Amino acid sequence: MLIADIKKEIAEWPARSAWSKGCREYAVELFTEVVENRHLADSDVLGEDITEKELLNGARDWNQYSDGGCSLIYDGDICERLCTENEAKRMRYGERKPTMHDSWLAAQAAALKQAASIVRRVANRRG
Repeated sequence: MLIADIKKEIAEWPARSAWSKGCREYAVELFTEVVENRHLADSDVLGEDITEKELLNGARDWNQYSDGGCSLIYDGDICERLCTENEAKRMRYGERKPTMHDSWLAAQAAALKQAASIVRRVANRRG
């Protein structure tokens, strides 16, 4: 598959909830980072499969990736990406902790893990 086709498919990944839309946005960013690290153009073919290790870019896991500043670093930014406007207001735009996670960075780590799965599913598919 061409890089441009993979990008398009990831960007159009079905997403109804704010959470899944946020995961899709992380997936686009993760794939873009792989493309840049491999020095590929939109007209190139991906070649080797993308691994989770490659997506982690040196981090041991998604928590370290998130905590290490490899993605969003401010609670408010993470909250806005993963919540609806009403949820973000209720969470005071990141001032209050998310309900299912200890911190916004932990919530981001969970979303990044899901995003990595999307990237690998789309990019590593043959045919």
